[in-house]
Amino acid sequence: MCTRKEGGGIADWCLASCSKMAASVATFNVDIPRWDQNTFMGRVKHFFNITDPRTLLVSEHELDSAKALVESCRAGIVPPGTNQEQLFYAKKLYDSAFHPDSGEKMNLIGRMSFQVPGGMAITGCMLQFYRTVPAVVFWQWVNQSFNAIVNYTNRNAASPISLKQIGVAYFTATSTALATAVGLNLYTKRAPSLVARWVPFAAVAAANCVNIPLMRQQELINGITVTDENDNPLGKSRRAAIKGITQVVVSRVAMAAPGMILLPIIMERLEKYPFMKKIKVLHAPLQTILVGGFLVFMVPVACALFPQRSSIALSHLEPDLRQSIVARHGDNVPYVYFNKGL
Repeated sequence: MCTRKEGGGIADWCLASCSKMAASVATFNVDIPRWDQNTFMGRVKHFFNITDPRTLLVSEHELDSAKALVESCRAGIVPPGTNQEQLFYAKKLYDSAFHPDSGEKMNLIGRMSFQVPGGMAITGCMLQFYRTVPAVVFWQWVNQSFNAIVNYTNRNAASPISLKQIGVAYFTATSTALATAVGLNLYTKRAPSLVARWVPFAAVAAANCVNIPLMRQQELINGITVTDENDNPLGKSRRAAIKGITQVVVSRVAMAAPGMILLPIIMERLEKYPFMKKIKVLHAPLQTILVGGFLVFMVPVACALFPQRSSIALSHLEPDLRQSIVARHGDNVPYVYFNKGL
């Protein structure tokens, strides 16, 4: 509690501090990320924040309340008594659970905050059960089913996709993963055991190169909405879609690479020790935990490789779209922006 001293010094200081806090909340822009998104470290901090697995434990009521607070803040109405930390936390929950384009609540499995618990369980099993064809087929199918949900959930919502297109994308990606995994599994029967352990990563990488473009094929066919720096729509660009989807594919492969490449080396050496031979039943749980350790860091790092709000130079757009923008805005729009998805 502040008490008044000679000259009102502390009371005046408290009043000034409260006024400054109230002003900062009143002018708070909820859509500006807490950290600079033009720097890699700023994006890493941002994605560490919104991919926090603990947000999965937040109740539906609290998520809806966070959305209501974010939307009221956008409208310029901040409830009395709300401080800046509460606004930051509400935005964290909003970004973790609601789609950036549509504002709709995403299914729990498809959220990036589920990548650590979901990914660690599936990847741990893929790395452990790689020796037999039935096991390879089952866990690759489980992984591609999980990936299909994640890719659909994090698509650019401005480009709708039909159930038939979703089915084709899922079938093709699953077939690619199974063909790669089973083919390499049979091919590496006489290869060193470490090479066989890397087969799941090869299958995951190949499937990502197929699954993501197919799941987002409408963006490649019709283009993705591009805007100016003030988010005013300028048209649709297929070249922007190609750039965004390519970045997402690279990020997803990078997300899986350290755990699926380094962990087999670690397990190959650990399994030579006598104590490890006595606890074979614990190998799968151990790999799952170790994969989780990799994913805790790699999910935000991989998501941060490229800005979420990606950009492309006007000169790189399709000629007709470029001419349309120049006709309307002259040389005032050197770059256009779009949501690349996750």
